[in-house]
Amino acid sequence: MKVLVIADVESKSLWDYYTPDKLEGVDLIISCGDLSSRYLEFLVTLGNCTLLYVRGNHDARYDKNPPSGCVCIENMIYNHRGMRIAGLGGSRKYKEGPDMYTEKEMASRVRRLRRKARFTGGIDLLVTHAPPAGYGDLEDLPHRGFACFNDLLMKLRPAYLLHGHVHKNYTRGFERRRSHPSGAVIINAYESCILEIADDAFPSFGETGSFLYDRYCRTMEKFRGFGHNPV
Repeated sequence: MKVLVIADVESKSLWDYYTPDKLEGVDLIISCGDLSSRYLEFLVTLGNCTLLYVRGNHDARYDKNPPSGCVCIENMIYNHRGMRIAGLGGSRKYKEGPDMYTEKEMASRVRRLRRKARFTGGIDLLVTHAPPAGYGDLEDLPHRGFACFNDLLMKLRPAYLLHGHVHKNYTRGFERRRSHPSGAVIINAYESCILEIADDAFPSFGETGSFLYDRYCRTMEKFRGFGHNPV
């Protein structure tokens, strides 16, 4: 599966200088937040594939103008052709406003997601806006990561965590990919990058080993179409 991952800054290559080959072969687009609705709508239209997103700390604009044709996966586990994708957007709370959380508040969201993961038999990919604490975050409060994301990775062991929020120009030590003790690959999606995921890296649709969830997926397939069953 070829996944286009985006965050924080609209890519001039994909927008101002778009050509059809830029999205050729892309099966899925994932936004890690802080991107304009118009940009997401442009990509989902030209890419002709599913676009999933979480909200960044500057996405209050989505309240009045959500990106049409795109799917918000906040606090849910979305099944895309068998791959279980979980979403937890937002950043550390550094002022009053939406899409910002204290560590305690985010930990509460993580606990709710873990309960859902019991039903789905786990997750394969975690999408966040902020990074896990200690993995590409910064010392200032607005760009500090969440420690509870590390706990979530150790418990559920997804193959990947995708995030944004920490721009390439914020630090000299920018790294696109980092390894986590859980085995997860952590990817900073700043601007854009391509992620190639082998088909055998996640369960086939309806074959997670979780009896109730697999039955739910097969039932919903009849009503919603193949591989699009949020929990």
